Amino acid sequence: MTTPQSPGGSTSGDAPQDERAPQYIYGVTRSGAALPGDVLGLDDKPVTLVEDGGVCAAIVSDLPQGRALGERADLVAHQRVLNALVDAGTVVLPFRFGAALADRAAVEKELLAGNSDRFGQVLEQLDGMVELRVKATYVQDAVLREIMTGDPEIAELSQRLREVPPDAADAVYYDRIRLGELIAQTMERMREADGQTLLDGAAPAAEAAVTKTPAREEDVLDASFLVRADKRAEFEKAVDKLATDHGERVKVRLIGPLPPYDFVPEE
Repeated sequence: MTTPQSPGGSTSGDAPQDERAPQYIYGVTRSGAALPGDVLGLDDKPVTLVEDGGVCAAIVSDLPQGRALGERADLVAHQRVLNALVDAGTVVLPFRFGAALADRAAVEKELLAGNSDRFGQVLEQLDGMVELRVKATYVQDAVLREIMTGDPEIAELSQRLREVPPDAADAVYYDRIRLGELIAQTMERMREADGQTLLDGAAPAAEAAVTKTPAREEDVLDASFLVRADKRAEFEKAVDKLATDHGERVKVRLIGPLPPYDFVPEE
């Protein structure tokens, strides 16, 4: 059991590391980066750097043994480590959950040795940046009122259905289906327009943006923005204005800063 030294890496604690232990990988940062002293990884293992003498270092901890990964605590620990680095202002190329290699030597040879230049380029692109996520959701009662009163066909059909006696409900079964279809179509058009309005309002204060497909009918926008750290206040001000301007019908939330998953090249 030894405490790893350069080029083997630095540690966030004083606990010794087994050079032969399988390693869980959280991401890549610059060689020599300072790790938050109190951050712990999976199973509360110390987080360390593995370096190969190049410009990059892998952020790792010993892989839990005797069980499969995937418990909620594992996911939380993975995110906790990356969030701690982001909060400390450390540029990081985050890995998706589940990356591991056989030992520290494998991290040096298989991960870092052949990819150092490419990792360095991505870290350079991400340096001084933060990822912020904007999620917007309709205030459903307000939007439904808007739809019901704003479309003559929907308003007329809705009124006619309200006047149908309870014992005649079966006779208007297809009218009810038609009303649901019309409402869904109108909401889809509104979502596209409102989502673009929100995106256009936030994007000028960001360097890049990635939109995600809304997961629920009431979701208007789910977008991640790459923002210069020195322009973060400007971006947050733009999002606050959107929340104020559209607050009666759309709830806007700002989340972050986050590890920049959405701006790491897929390869």
